[in-house]
Amino acid sequence: MKILDRYILNFYLSRFISVFVICFLIFIIQTFWLYIDELAGKGLDIFTIGKFFIYFSPKLVPLVLPLSILLASLTTFGTLSENYEFIAMKSNGISIIRSMVALLIFNIAVGIGSFYFSNHIVTYGERKSYNLRKNLAKLKPTLNIREGMFNDIGDMNIKVSRKYGDNEQFLEDIILHNISDDEVNRLVIKAERGEVKNKDDKFLQLILNNGYRYEDINPSTAAEKQKYPHTKATFEEYTMNIDISEFNNVNLEEENYKSTYRMQKVNQLRKSSDTLNNKFEFDKDVFGKSFLLGHTLRKLPNLKSSQIPSDIIDTNNSFLNLLNNPEIYKINSILSMADDEIDIYLRQLDNKKKTFFLQQKLINLHKLTINERYSLVFACIFLFLIGASLGSIIRRGGLGLPLVLSIVIFLTYHYIGVFGKNAAEDNSISPFIGSWISTFIIAPFAIYLTMLVSTDRLIRFSIFDKAIELFNKIKTKND
Repeated sequence: MKILDRYILNFYLSRFISVFVICFLIFIIQTFWLYIDELAGKGLDIFTIGKFFIYFSPKLVPLVLPLSILLASLTTFGTLSENYEFIAMKSNGISIIRSMVALLIFNIAVGIGSFYFSNHIVTYGERKSYNLRKNLAKLKPTLNIREGMFNDIGDMNIKVSRKYGDNEQFLEDIILHNISDDEVNRLVIKAERGEVKNKDDKFLQLILNNGYRYEDINPSTAAEKQKYPHTKATFEEYTMNIDISEFNNVNLEEENYKSTYRMQKVNQLRKSSDTLNNKFEFDKDVFGKSFLLGHTLRKLPNLKSSQIPSDIIDTNNSFLNLLNNPEIYKINSILSMADDEIDIYLRQLDNKKKTFFLQQKLINLHKLTINERYSLVFACIFLFLIGASLGSIIRRGGLGLPLVLSIVIFLTYHYIGVFGKNAAEDNSISPFIGSWISTFIIAPFAIYLTMLVSTDRLIRFSIFDKAIELFNKIKTKND
């Protein structure tokens, strides 16, 4: 590697790593706020929360990587051009295209690496994070008795009007009830005051003062129910040990989901896609045959016009005479039966259409995931070419205009991809086009800008001139 290539590569890497880390942290913070409802209030330790974000973070790399490449290449070549280093290179017979070779090879390697990263690391992280989320969803909120509402503690529900004390262990105006297996409230306890004591991790001790205990009797006969409907007892002090051993007894390491399309590698996705597609075609064929051969409309009488009595179709007959004719009722009953059967089969077709739509959507998601992993390789290359070429053209480094241009280009690329993916999920376009459309759109611009730079005609487009003038004015006012 020549000194020039090493110099440009080191210059680029310092910006690439900085941008990647900053963008990655921004997306991690966004993820935290996105899933805070699933994590908050469940007594999770910092290790479990950290493990969740470690498992979730790999799927952010395919999103952060293209933006980092675009911004790093734009700022790198913008700075080199702004400092007239390209002029020095050209004076020694080195073109801008030649200066891109080392970085182009590096970004091709990054693109290929992103494929293997998505195919192995992202799928592993998806499996771990998905199962961890499902297990966290089983957790109940931490054992915290809130005022003015019923709270579950073990097999009891408790409601208090006020809590006080250093640890809020003293309670006032307490209502407890127990719901049995048949979901009938048979036990109610009311007390003026109480105190909560944690004996250990398995039992919670509740000491109640000055209250009543009501319990329904479950008699064997109706006569006994009339005689002893319930029991009532008063107490000055009543101690309850509530079993909380099963409270949040959830194995967070359990993995019940291992085969969703996001967890599969490319070869597994192809196999699953073929299996789902064969099943889809088989289901359509079976439904079509059963629908055409099995519906009751085929069993309706085949009433021909020659079988209809002439007095029915006689136009001179009055309406009252037609009503008195028994043959007209036969025809009306057939038509009414056909109308009812058509309504039934239209609903059946509509329900089956929804089922087939979901099957087709799942197949499309498998194909989209396969193509997205390949398209990311070319996206890294084309976004580098766009960033390097634009940086050479606008001759601006730093985080001013390059940052704005990078965000605009990346958002355009990203939302075109989102549009294509959504359209492909609904089967409006093929999954191949849906996953590659954003790459196909940026590819001509990347090639055109690279060809423009290769001619050494670093023309300043009017739109860039106006943008640069605007930025200079804003900067001057701020200074």
